[in-house]
Amino acid sequence: MVIFEEVNGKLVPKGSEEDIKAYLEYKKMRKTNKRGSTKNKSNRSSSLFEWISRVSPVSRLDRYIIGKFLGTYFFSIVLIISIAVVFDFNENIDKFLQHDAPIKEILFDYYLNFIPFYSNLFSQLFVFIAVIFFTTKLADNSEIIAMLSTGTSFSRLIRPYMISAAIIALLNYGLGAYVIPRGNIKRVNFENKYKNRGRQDFSSNVQLEVDTGVIAYIGMFEESQKRGYEFTLDKFENKKLVKHLQASSIQYDTLSYEPYHWILTNYQTRDLQGLREVIKNGSRLDTIIKITPQDILISRDMETTLTSPELREYINRQKARGFANIQQFEVEYWKRGASAFATFILTIIGVSLSARKRKNGMGIALGIGLALILTYIMFQTVVSSIAINANFPALAAVWIPNIVFAFVAWYYYRKAPR
Repeated sequence: MVIFEEVNGKLVPKGSEEDIKAYLEYKKMRKTNKRGSTKNKSNRSSSLFEWISRVSPVSRLDRYIIGKFLGTYFFSIVLIISIAVVFDFNENIDKFLQHDAPIKEILFDYYLNFIPFYSNLFSQLFVFIAVIFFTTKLADNSEIIAMLSTGTSFSRLIRPYMISAAIIALLNYGLGAYVIPRGNIKRVNFENKYKNRGRQDFSSNVQLEVDTGVIAYIGMFEESQKRGYEFTLDKFENKKLVKHLQASSIQYDTLSYEPYHWILTNYQTRDLQGLREVIKNGSRLDTIIKITPQDILISRDMETTLTSPELREYINRQKARGFANIQQFEVEYWKRGASAFATFILTIIGVSLSARKRKNGMGIALGIGLALILTYIMFQTVVSSIAINANFPALAAVWIPNIVFAFVAWYYYRKAPR
């Protein structure tokens, strides 16, 4: 039996020589087993990573380029949007002070939603800058040459770029179609309240088709109060008036759980039954009328506050009512998908343009790239304005820049180093 005693602060075994020898051999055996167990775990871990690398379609080179791409993309967003926020605040500080805008609303209602909106709006610019910047550095460091010299084709080299572009495109479309419009409601309301005080918040002589054969008319409607005056509702069957309703005012019930809930005051109904006419009067009537304040008065930037399903529903509803001023909504709806797809086109142009090593570094590639992306943005803006003001088909307008620059991408792809 081995007994330990403390000598100079250390535990020393004490007992017969055979017992001490047996104890040391036991201790050595445990240490060896422990080391072997750790080694086995390490071998199993390395085998697992080797299996993942062998099975995974994304190689180490792909992960390297994807990391460079996404890292540079998000860094450029942070850098440029930070500068944009500073310039915007400097430009609007007088309006904020003049209209006594609270600091809380400036920070959380305006700038907290300003950043994601403009980051998504100019995502193509950030993609282009990111691709040209880091690909030019790879070319200057002869990394592109090393990749191609190993037998990797340019089409294989561009695969991680396309994976990164797919990630960014899905992110941009998801945010732009479903997330950012919710925040834009606060941003647009803040701008209308503190920046654009002269905006029109009322509409007069509004007439629209509520349902098949049902025509509504509002003499004047105030957006701030969600209240209309001189309201009439007529129902026609076989081109004959069968019912007529009029009220001195109509109020949209924003607290109701039911959609399209309106409150009529001082109303009168007339039910025309052949030669007979039944008239009823009342001071208040709660009713469902399939119109919303958005159908009556289109506010500034209203299309940016609707998600894509809401936007599509709004467009279909207004078309069914014969409403003419919906071109800007159609352009916004189709532009969300076209802008996401443009990420692939601009990525191909960027990598094809900057993959060649040049003596003067990234100067020429960056200059040509900025000229191309600014041309694309200007082209997109001009065609969208034509669609809104000249009744040009919105779907064709938003896709024309992509089609034109797809040929530009093909040209630079063919000229890329092999």
